[in-house]
Amino acid sequence: MQSARKIETILQDTSLEAPLRQIAQKVFGGQRITEEEGLLLFEQGELAYVGALANFIREKQHGNRTFFNRNFHIEPTNICLYTCTFCSYSRLIKKREEGWEYSMDEIMDIVRKYDGQPVTEVHIVGGVLPQYDLEFYSELFRRIKAHRPELHIKALTPVEYHYIFKKARISYEEGMRLMKEAGLDSMPGGGAEIFHPEIRDQIAGGKCTGEQWLRIHEIWHELGGRSNATMLYGHIEEFRHRIHHLELLRRLQDKTGGFQTFIPLKFRNKDNQMSHIPESTVVEDLRNYAISRIYLDNFAHIKAYWPMIGRQAAQLSLAFGVDDIDGTIDDTTRIYSMAGSEEQNPALSTQELAGLIRRVGREPVERDTLYNVIRDYTDYVFEEEEAYQGYVSLPVVSKN
Repeated sequence: MQSARKIETILQDTSLEAPLRQIAQKVFGGQRITEEEGLLLFEQGELAYVGALANFIREKQHGNRTFFNRNFHIEPTNICLYTCTFCSYSRLIKKREEGWEYSMDEIMDIVRKYDGQPVTEVHIVGGVLPQYDLEFYSELFRRIKAHRPELHIKALTPVEYHYIFKKARISYEEGMRLMKEAGLDSMPGGGAEIFHPEIRDQIAGGKCTGEQWLRIHEIWHELGGRSNATMLYGHIEEFRHRIHHLELLRRLQDKTGGFQTFIPLKFRNKDNQMSHIPESTVVEDLRNYAISRIYLDNFAHIKAYWPMIGRQAAQLSLAFGVDDIDGTIDDTTRIYSMAGSEEQNPALSTQELAGLIRRVGREPVERDTLYNVIRDYTDYVFEEEEAYQGYVSLPVVSKN
C-alpha cells in the first residue's frame, strides 16, 4: 500500500524531530496519540507529514472508498433567540421580516417534493423559536414517517433540544425518548462549535454548554441512536482549544461508541460579528482534517462538507483523511451560503458527486445515513459523460 510506504519513509527520515517520528510510529502501529502529541501536530506538523499519516489511517480503514448519500435539508426557520457572533444565518426576532418561519404544512410540502426520488435522508435543523417546541417536532416527525416510513430523519442539534426540553420542563432523558418514539432516527453534529468555555462563552453565549451538548448525545447513544459530531474552527480559538474539543469527543466515543462521523466546519466571515477575522487557508483546512483523522482514532468516518469548502477543496481533502463528502444536498440550504461558503447553490446530482470522487482516484460509494452501502459507483457507466469544469482533473492519490 502506497500510504504505508510513505509512513516508512517518514520513519527513516533522520531530519525529522524525534517527537514527530514517535507519533508516526504510533500511527503506523495503530496506537493512540496523546493530547500533548495532538497539540504538537497542530504546532509543528507540516501538511505533507500529517497528510501522509491521515491518509494511511483512511486507507487502512476504507481503502479508496469515499461515501456520499442522497439527502435533502429542511430549515424550518432562520429566526433565532440566540445571537452567536459567528452566525451569518439567523435573524433576531426584532428583525423577523428578514427571515422565514415555515409552518408544519409548508415543511411537509418540501418533504412531498421529493416523492418518487431515491433520497434516503431528510436533515432538519434551524433556528430556535418558542413555537418550534416539543409538540411541533413530535408531530412533524410522525407526519414525515406516516408519509414516507423509510425516509431517515436526522434532525435537530442539542442546542435545539436543550431549549425544547427546558421549555417543556422535562429531562433530557425523557425528551430524547419522546423524540425517538416520534420517529427521530439520528442526530446531526451541529451546535458543538468549540466546547471550551473560554471560547464558547464568547462566540455562542447563552446556548447549551459543551457539557450539555455532550450529555444529550450520550443519552441518545444510550437509547441506541447514532449521531455525528462537529467542530467550528478557524476563528478566535487556539490549537489547544481544538485538542480539548477533540479529546472530549474521543472520550465520549470510548464510552458509548455512538458517533458515526466527525465533520470539521470552517468558519466563514461574511456578514457576521466576526467578519474582521481572516478565514483559514486551504492548507490549514487540510491540516485540520488530517489531524482530526489522526486524533479521533475511534471515529469511523471524517467528513468534508463540500458546500462549505467547495468542490476542489473537498476533492483534495480525500488525500488528508476524509472518506465522506456528505450528499447530493439538493435543497434550499442557506446556513453556509449566507456566510460566504464556496457553493452558493449547494446541489449536486449523483453523477456529479461520483465524478467528483472518481476524478481524484477514489471509489464513490452511495450509503444510507447509517453507512449501509446502497450502490458502488466505482465502475458505473452513466448515460451521459459529466462535464468536470471546476473540479480537480488530475489524480491526487494513486490506486493500489
